[in-house]
Amino acid sequence: MFTHVTVGANDVEASRKFYDAALGALGHEPGSGPDAKGRYWWRTRMGAFAVGAPIDGGPACHANGGTIGFAAASPEAVDAFHKAGAESGGVAIENPPGFRELPVGKLYLAYLRDPSGNKICALHRPG
Repeated sequence: MFTHVTVGANDVEASRKFYDAALGALGHEPGSGPDAKGRYWWRTRMGAFAVGAPIDGGPACHANGGTIGFAAASPEAVDAFHKAGAESGGVAIENPPGFRELPVGKLYLAYLRDPSGNKICALHRPG
């Protein structure tokens, strides 16, 4: 459904370091860039994620009520994402990493805020 997701950052370098650590814990290579607009990109065969300063020159702000979820191969990968992100400028939010019983089934989740306040999640769907 999605080709890419881009979030704004007020400190692009701090956000790049954060996402290199958090997404690296999920098995992704470091972001490439910066591109001509100052954005860093993490690409997979399924889509891409980018972070950069807003193109309009205004301050970056998070989407209140918005969450970006990243797929994780295992609960251990979710835990590694959470630890790496929290140690790299992110803020742990909501419950600690763990299983949640949701209407869509049992999921293993962890939530963070990145250095600009964007809410992200690592999610593992058990087999």
